[in-house]
Amino acid sequence: MIAKKREFYIGVIMLTGFAVILAILFSPIYNGKNGLCFLDNMFNSMSKGSAYYIPAMKVEADNLTGKTINLNLSMDKAAQGEIISKLLDRANANLSTAGTAFIITADLGQLLNTCLTDADAMYNNDGATVQQRYQINERVVLFNWYQLLKKVEKNLTKQKMFKEAKAVSLVNQKAVETAYNYYKVEAKSVKASAFMLGLALVFYVIYTLWYGFGIMFVFEGLGMQIEH
Repeated sequence: MIAKKREFYIGVIMLTGFAVILAILFSPIYNGKNGLCFLDNMFNSMSKGSAYYIPAMKVEADNLTGKTINLNLSMDKAAQGEIISKLLDRANANLSTAGTAFIITADLGQLLNTCLTDADAMYNNDGATVQQRYQINERVVLFNWYQLLKKVEKNLTKQKMFKEAKAVSLVNQKAVETAYNYYKVEAKSVKASAFMLGLALVFYVIYTLWYGFGIMFVFEGLGMQIEH
């Protein structure tokens, strides 16, 4: 039973409008992508613009140039070992193998700087350069850098080389992981996207209130009221 027709129909119209806009948001009308993907890409672009830590990581690496490390690492499988061998060769590391066991002597600063060169290219969406260096898919290269540095960090920690292990961990988190996650995302500053950001936030607030008032009017029209 409808107690208040005016309020009820206002609520129905508001909820219908809400549903129509929701359908538009999920429609691929933004260069083949829906509105949620558009907003997601916008926020990813802005967050990438404020996540460029590679210059600071290069300072960390430069401070470790000349620091020789000796490692005994175990590869998960032969295929991984082949890729990591190419990465170590690029860093001028001395390597001997016995099955999946890798015995490595390397300059830690040079190893990290080699990794950072690849991470920087990937951060700037220049995966072709990385692919040409190793003749391996660029994402695979960066993934294996991540895996290698995790093993290096763990081994250095076992050797109680905590300062060096921390530097390796920082490079992995702030450079390699960031570059991999943001690959092919266009970096934009928050300032440059301030208008769109403000518009999105205003829309979110209004759209949420719209839904809330629509529900309220429908229930009020049905004779239900919230009283103190």
